[in-house]
Amino acid sequence: MTEQQQNEIFNSWLKQHRAILFKIVKAYAFNHQDQEDIFQEMAVQIWRSVPKFRNNCAVTTWMYRIALNTALKWSVRERKHQNGREGLEHTAYILTEQSDFKDERLEWLYEQIARLDKVDRSLCLLMLDGFSYKEMSKIVGISESYVGVRINRIKKHLTQQSEKVS
Repeated sequence: MTEQQQNEIFNSWLKQHRAILFKIVKAYAFNHQDQEDIFQEMAVQIWRSVPKFRNNCAVTTWMYRIALNTALKWSVRERKHQNGREGLEHTAYILTEQSDFKDERLEWLYEQIARLDKVDRSLCLLMLDGFSYKEMSKIVGISESYVGVRINRIKKHLTQQSEKVS
């Protein structure tokens, strides 16, 4: 594969599926600078993976797996360095795809997702994008039945949290 072909495939994937990356970025990074950093790392990892893609799964599954793994590694690395530095921004900036429209319910949901542990956060994002339990198990690396257990717990937790707000 030539670099030009790799770039064309990457640009096509990014154009069609960038919402996947935005969702993951929102769930793992909470200020503008970190969101830009994690997005850039995800994009680089996806670009590097283009020649390795063998069409044995959907492009969205492939991108999700790479983006989630990148986000998980990034958050572990950031947590190690967090103790010695202060944030440069005092307000949370939420990365938006194209629109300035803000839905309070969506904002609440992202806040709740951000409070989940890493695996549950990943599963929640995958569930919201309509992935099957089988696909989720492959992406996250847990059994299909355990995916179901975790998702039921997530739903119960989110329901309880929403009742507190109401």
